[in-house]
Amino acid sequence: MSHNLELIISRLGDYAVARHYAGYDPYDSLNSPLAGLLTLGTRWGRIALTQLGRRSPVNLRPLLLVRPGVNPRALALFLEGYAGLHSAGLATEDGVARMRDLVRLLAASRSPGYAGNAWGYNFPWQNRWQCLPRYTPTIVNSAFVGHALLDCYDATGDDEALQLAWSIPEFMLSNLRRKKEDGCFCFSYTPQDDNYVHNANMLGASLLARLAVRHDRRELLEPAMQALAYSMKYQHPDGAWAYAETAYQSWIDSFHTGFNLEALRWFLKLGLAKEHREAYDAGRRFYTENFFLADGTPKYYHDRMYLVDIHAPTEALCYFASEGEQYQLLTDRVLDWLMANMYDPDRGLFHFRKSASMTIRIPYMRWSLAWAFRALTKVRVSQQLLKAKASG
Repeated sequence: MSHNLELIISRLGDYAVARHYAGYDPYDSLNSPLAGLLTLGTRWGRIALTQLGRRSPVNLRPLLLVRPGVNPRALALFLEGYAGLHSAGLATEDGVARMRDLVRLLAASRSPGYAGNAWGYNFPWQNRWQCLPRYTPTIVNSAFVGHALLDCYDATGDDEALQLAWSIPEFMLSNLRRKKEDGCFCFSYTPQDDNYVHNANMLGASLLARLAVRHDRRELLEPAMQALAYSMKYQHPDGAWAYAETAYQSWIDSFHTGFNLEALRWFLKLGLAKEHREAYDAGRRFYTENFFLADGTPKYYHDRMYLVDIHAPTEALCYFASEGEQYQLLTDRVLDWLMANMYDPDRGLFHFRKSASMTIRIPYMRWSLAWAFRALTKVRVSQQLLKAKASG
């Protein structure tokens, strides 16, 4: 099926710019000024309010007086998309200007008070142990932001982007906790918790590795390799990773598998971790064989069909579009499924989730639109590279 990706990407970008990248998020219900009253200030109350906002097919946020906000992760995903287009010779003057604006917005949205630059979410969130204030920095956000900033620097030479990324390792190495095992360690998700998650750890490690090799920060190589070693130690024999090693986080899902593989791919691209090449191939094989139906329908979990979160198809496109021609058929099928099931052509926007009985059509700025933008730009860049290769 043919898709006008240039038009779809342009509409997404224009929609975000017109709103100054502000929008709702599946997890932002605690931004409501009524949250204290509605939750009675309790942990279970905060969890219930968050899940109500996340699961409702109707957007309750206007009723809860939640205002659209700017999420740093969304900024990073848009920035990465524009940088990829620019590097492939597909950017416009508009795209260059938007990259500059996104870099400035990322500079303004840093979480203050840490050893290096770091980014969190624009809402408070309740985890298993505590309620973390808005803008509590996370290793995942900081790694995504860091890679996007380095992509921008590589594409345009924007020194401000490089400088913003430069001190992220200080945050990771000085402010995050570590779970140490047998000469390796896992980074904590935030400075405030003891939550040790593989995709977060590997993404953070990949940013350290990129700065170590591409920007001569050789002191970062050892912690990068030690953090990677932790998560590789826990890869299953079939190539899978659990989300984390605690009993209540033992699920295996699609898009976090993709994050792990993207992170490990960075090490291999940098000429590092060659001993994990077979493990990478096993992980890619597990991803390919367990998360997609024959027609490209993506699965959230490896062992059951529904529900489908938009992260499942978009992360698949981000990963497989960059894996070469042998995955072009899978990429095309996932793209066809995404456009047929999660895209609203009248508005030019993407839905959030689809179950067997219902589709949640709320166009979340970070969770839906920014991820779709990142995914479609990856596909468009891949198409351009294949076209150039075919023409000689």
